[in-house]
Amino acid sequence: MNNHTTLALSIIIFSSFLRVLANECVLNMGMPSYGNGSNTSEGNWGGFLTRNSCGSQFNRYLYGLANRENGTENVFLNITQQKDCLNDVLSCGFDKLTSGAGGCSDYTETDVVSNYGSALENLDQDCKNVALDGNYDKECGTCFGTWERVIVSDNRSDVSTKEKTDICRFSLLVTLTSRRIKDSGWIQSVYMCLGNGFRIDDQERNVKKVRFVKGLEVLIGGVIGITLVVAVALVVLLRKPSKIKPPKITEASVASVFEESSSIEISLREVYLSTNNLSELNLIGQGIAGKVYKGVLSDGCRVAVKHIINDAHMETFVREVTSLSHVKHQNLVELLGHCDGQDESFLVYELCDNGNLSEWLFGKDKILTWIQRLEIAIDCGKGLRFLHTFYEGCIVHRDIKPTNILLGSKFQAKLSDFGLSKVISMGQSYVSSEVRGTFGYVDPEYQKNHHVHPSTDVYSFGIVLLQLLSGQRVINLEVTRPMPLSKIARILMKGGDITEFADPKLNGEYSVEGFQLLFKLALSCTGHKHQRPSMERVVTVLEKARRVSERTLNTSFQST
Repeated sequence: MNNHTTLALSIIIFSSFLRVLANECVLNMGMPSYGNGSNTSEGNWGGFLTRNSCGSQFNRYLYGLANRENGTENVFLNITQQKDCLNDVLSCGFDKLTSGAGGCSDYTETDVVSNYGSALENLDQDCKNVALDGNYDKECGTCFGTWERVIVSDNRSDVSTKEKTDICRFSLLVTLTSRRIKDSGWIQSVYMCLGNGFRIDDQERNVKKVRFVKGLEVLIGGVIGITLVVAVALVVLLRKPSKIKPPKITEASVASVFEESSSIEISLREVYLSTNNLSELNLIGQGIAGKVYKGVLSDGCRVAVKHIINDAHMETFVREVTSLSHVKHQNLVELLGHCDGQDESFLVYELCDNGNLSEWLFGKDKILTWIQRLEIAIDCGKGLRFLHTFYEGCIVHRDIKPTNILLGSKFQAKLSDFGLSKVISMGQSYVSSEVRGTFGYVDPEYQKNHHVHPSTDVYSFGIVLLQLLSGQRVINLEVTRPMPLSKIARILMKGGDITEFADPKLNGEYSVEGFQLLFKLALSCTGHKHQRPSMERVVTVLEKARRVSERTLNTSFQST
């Protein structure tokens, strides 16, 4: 096809779009211009489109689907709606993305999150920095590599495997872009990247290079991680051979799953200067392993410093340096550095300005709104979902509780304290271990069989959900007959008014429907092991509770 023919075809297709926009199309395909004013991309999306000249119109169509999903939750149009919006553009291959055929074609946003939440989050993480005016080649290479590796299918037999995978992929992409629909610059950058297949010079060469570099990074990271663990263990053994038991760091599950460490070693002098010589005025908490101080490093970075003073807890130090420095997620507290002194060790974290969840649930002068509680639950759920679906092995935290949930300046929640974490290698359903954790939050079945399993964390998280609902401690020792919080909740579920369980601090300002969803979810999390939901499912229900609550509270506010 020569250039004149291509240009003519593009004009015909674009004219068709202008006509349908004036008719009864349910989509708003008016994607704002960005950068140089052009939002065209003539890629064929890896052969999904039948003509390269359809690329820019297909991008507008995807944008319209994402825009619509925000209001309806539906991902694709049915055949009638699609014809109203596309007319003769259907010859480009758009018609493959039509609802009514079953599988991913009929998915809603909730279905996408429920079935492919991990793939969606991976795509989000690896594409979030793509920008036409930034380091495009590198970021696009990462984004495209993840897009290409997304293997999802709805198991239908009426279409080819590739087409099924493509339909499911596009359901993920529409859902992802619907969440950032106002960021048109980012959306167009991602469309440009994925639509062109990252063909800057030679697509195949670049994609292979990205894969090779990633593999090399993982290999080097593994070597560095193992070296770090061994080095710390040798230092500990040589210093106090008569008192210290060797840290249990020889498990293959600990060193094998982590990528290149980004935690740096910080000098002892820097640690003491940053905390004003471990001043009591800087003390912000204390755990089993030692005290935690707030501080400011020489570069102005505000940090929290855990001081490990008991040799018996050196295993905690080794485990956290090994794990937190390699596993990164926005809902996990970031380990910035570490320091190994002569008789003491330090872990340096990002500082979360609003302390921990326990302070806000049980503090007399601190109040969390209903929506804040839901947001905190969702953040923690996403952090646990990430750990449980970590690509090289499931990471079980083993100590989920309010004091280990830290809150940032905008109350974004982050899981902390990975000193008890365990890794379940690929192919294993559980690992055996001595019972560790905090009274009231430990899974009863784990106490019986010593099997560490993802459901161990789900149970603990269920207890935290009950506390977010009620504002109560796991056992109220101030009453005549103390009773576990989970038992109180089950009694109310059988024959009482569950709104009696609500935290008085909420002052009745919550969505009853949202409250019921969270209450039932908490009970299912604390039920029998085989009946507990996965964290994937937990996050889906929590996000539904937030949507319901926001709608209810907004309606209530408008009526007053």
